[in-house]
Amino acid sequence: MEKDARTPKAGRFSAFIKMNNPQAIDADGTVRFGAYVFHRQQRLVSKAGWPVPLGGRALDILTVLLETPGQYISKGTLIERVWPNRVVEENNLRVHIAALRRALNGQRLILNDPQRGYCFAAPVHGAVQVALPRHNLAVRLSPVMGCDELLGVLVRRLSGQRLMTLTGCAGVGKSTVALALAERVLPHYRDGVWWVDLDTVQAPKSMLRHLATALHLEPCENATQLSRQLASRQLLLVLDGADLLLGACRHLVRVLREAAPQVRVLITSREALQTQGEWTQRVPRLMVPAPSALGSVEQAMVYPAVQLFVARVRAGQQGFVLRRQDLAPLRDICRRLDGIPLALELAAAQVDALGIRGLQQQLRQGLQVLTRGRRTAVERHQSLSAALDWTYQRLSLPERWLFLQLGLFKMAVTLPTLSELVAGTELEHADLSYLLGRLIATSLLTVEPGPGNPRYRLLNCVRSYALAQLRDPQQMAHLQQGYGHYLGPFSGRPFVLQLIEQAAYAD
Repeated sequence: MEKDARTPKAGRFSAFIKMNNPQAIDADGTVRFGAYVFHRQQRLVSKAGWPVPLGGRALDILTVLLETPGQYISKGTLIERVWPNRVVEENNLRVHIAALRRALNGQRLILNDPQRGYCFAAPVHGAVQVALPRHNLAVRLSPVMGCDELLGVLVRRLSGQRLMTLTGCAGVGKSTVALALAERVLPHYRDGVWWVDLDTVQAPKSMLRHLATALHLEPCENATQLSRQLASRQLLLVLDGADLLLGACRHLVRVLREAAPQVRVLITSREALQTQGEWTQRVPRLMVPAPSALGSVEQAMVYPAVQLFVARVRAGQQGFVLRRQDLAPLRDICRRLDGIPLALELAAAQVDALGIRGLQQQLRQGLQVLTRGRRTAVERHQSLSAALDWTYQRLSLPERWLFLQLGLFKMAVTLPTLSELVAGTELEHADLSYLLGRLIATSLLTVEPGPGNPRYRLLNCVRSYALAQLRDPQQMAHLQQGYGHYLGPFSGRPFVLQLIEQAAYAD
């Protein structure tokens, strides 16, 4: 914590001359409350003409509170304003609030409400000039693991790229990487970095309203009006969760390219925009320990999947210690969850109740255990099934059938083999190459590296989800009914029965 200054610094001598001059004080835009005067330009608080010793962070907090006296400001907002681009615990804020209260002689000047935050309650004369913020990025409460090299590449690439899209499977951490990247490049943009969450936006006009609000712009009816207001600005716009609004985002990017040449756009989506000038980066899964890394806890902790899992367990279970006998089941957990950060976080939340070996046994039965997410997360991030539902429900009927068919294969399969397996079914005359490409584009299907024909495989988590759909009578009845309407008089019943029977014996 900062060391409080108890004697005036030489560079502030002029401030002390002005303290007893009301006309000079008013000209400086200073603020009076009770017996105190806050000299905004000099960053000083005085009482009866003498400086009140305050550290730099306490002065920053006071500045923010005096911008809206009488109104509560959330703890998250205070941390974001006072410690921009840093991971800070709430305890740091409490320490400096306590120091501020002591220096100002009492608790009643600054009130605290556990739900709403802090409020400056004393009558205030004058006003603090509110500086427009340069970003609206959320405060990150935990470090990003396993992404340093990727972030270095993205920072360099974004400097010369007007449009970048981060893609990847559900729960892989696209938003986390985008936030870390936005924090790193914030100093490079004169007019800041602005984050727009599209998760709850259902229509293009709603998207424009969200954008205008986030960027402090006038309401606009179309992308052209919005782009004209950004014509002279140099900023980074982050569109998080663009999957549902790919067409609207594609149009917005084209208009921005023509009307606002200094605006760069960073997008997170399970599917790329596929527009001119787009540079796509697939966010990789976290590295899972190799069998050779099970010799010691230190060796296992080198791997980001283990680091994240252990960090999340410790966040909910104080005193947790990873033991050597836990390494083998933990590696199996990480492997079954494919190193997907969301899956690892959800699994870690169960260790307190199940233990690591108990969790391993539960995961062998499926993904049902991965349901207790953070209540503050958006709905599709509160469970892995919800995250996958979000993509699955947007597939066409042929895409769904092929996805379910692929769930029957534990190993990777080639296109010729797949063509033989669907012979005689409703997929026999489908364009399998196109459908496979669509599943890859939506980040549900991966292509295994290797010589010869491309080999397609569902990740373990995704395959477990597909098998769960096949084993759910209601899901299958709904899908069969939809496919019957799709094909006409051919209901596809033999294909349905075949898939259900095979799913019953799939492991």
